[in-house]
Amino acid sequence: MNRKNLRIRMAVPEDAGTLLKIYEPYVKNTCITFEYQVPSVEEFTQRIRETLKKYPYLIAEQNGEILGYAYASPFKGRPAYDWAVETTVYLKVNVRGNGIGRQLYTALEDILRRQNITNANACITYPNPESIGFHEKMGYRTVGHFTKCGYKGGHWLDVVWMEKFLQEHSDKPEAVIPVGELHLQDMP
Repeated sequence: MNRKNLRIRMAVPEDAGTLLKIYEPYVKNTCITFEYQVPSVEEFTQRIRETLKKYPYLIAEQNGEILGYAYASPFKGRPAYDWAVETTVYLKVNVRGNGIGRQLYTALEDILRRQNITNANACITYPNPESIGFHEKMGYRTVGHFTKCGYKGGHWLDVVWMEKFLQEHSDKPEAVIPVGELHLQDMP
């Protein structure tokens, strides 16, 4: 796959139907996500809207075809956690392994740094050597392993948490800037 024409842009709520088609096989056929039911388009649209209030929700597309997406969400709901996020990436199954996830995560991390985010965290079903290997290549390290904490597909599943520091931890961190307040014209 030629990545030269790959364009990364911010999602809009109208992308929900297409993004849901990418997500659906992960819900139905894997334990990668712990959702049991595929969300409705309306629910997925609302998820995008909620995310964009504060965080980036990025899409990778080539020649008008959406190939994948990545976004950040709150790590926890308390104000002291504002500088930490959970990162997520999903690709069309047939385009995995072509560097698209790397480009999405790189763009996501760049925006998060501009927002003053310091910690990126990924929650990964275990075992999942593809995702763990991807995150390791992106500079994440395993910081936690939770045993049999999820149940899907007829069996108990572990999760690992991986973490990456996106920038230095200041003694007086600057406030997190909502993504809508950034000037993103120079987004890759």
